[in-house]
Amino acid sequence: MPKLSLSRAWEESLAVLARDGRLFLAVALALLVLPGLILDVSMPGAEPGQFPPAGPWIAVGIVALLVSLVGQLAVIRLAMEPHVSVGEAIVHGARRLAAYVAAMLCWLIPIAVIGSVLYSLLATNETHPSVAASLALMVVSAVGLFLAVRLMLSSAVASAEHVGPIAILRRSWDLSAGNWWRLFVFLLLFGIGALCLIYAVDSVAGLLVRLVVEDAGPRSLGGLIISIISQVISALLSVVFFVLLARIYVQRVGGGPAQPSVPSSGT
Repeated sequence: MPKLSLSRAWEESLAVLARDGRLFLAVALALLVLPGLILDVSMPGAEPGQFPPAGPWIAVGIVALLVSLVGQLAVIRLAMEPHVSVGEAIVHGARRLAAYVAAMLCWLIPIAVIGSVLYSLLATNETHPSVAASLALMVVSAVGLFLAVRLMLSSAVASAEHVGPIAILRRSWDLSAGNWWRLFVFLLLFGIGALCLIYAVDSVAGLLVRLVVEDAGPRSLGGLIISIISQVISALLSVVFFVLLARIYVQRVGGGPAQPSVPSSGT
């Protein structure tokens, strides 16, 4: 299996984005930005640091999450050969959604359940927390991080290969073998850079909007403008990340560099 080169993946990603940028933008606006805006509008207000009360917005959130996952698979498909149209990529993403979600749940649910139980044990006695439960929670967190990196290519596998959930996890595990630290550093640096950019843009956008619009709170015009800006920035960063995953996958399976094409937005 070819050695992983993150610099090559980055260069290919830039080439793909420069070539087919408007195709990725169409998918991002339809399947990443719009669901996020709908969720922001439907989510009730809550005190800082608290989760909003349960309600219909949870169903909206689930639908928005599934739609965004279709968008993720569609973006990855667009970043691979052979080239397809936006409509074909979205249909492909919808068809592969069930297998991808099932693969993710196979390892996320056990980690979440065990972590929740341990956290509940600690919350029942905050003044004298159990040392064993604390250590166990740290171990579970470390295992979750390890699995997240080893299975990071699951979305690329789910989009590129017509296999079931278990095969997706096994294939992702094999493709990331020997590259855990490279992928971890890549994920860490990208995450830090993305968070810094989002924070900076949100801060500047919030300041500018408040200079023009008096009310920038939830369910106001100013709040909606800030939400749109935030969702667009997040979607663009997500597209870059998904394209990088696609090019890393192509590199690991022995594929060549991205080939030039004539973009098509048709269905």
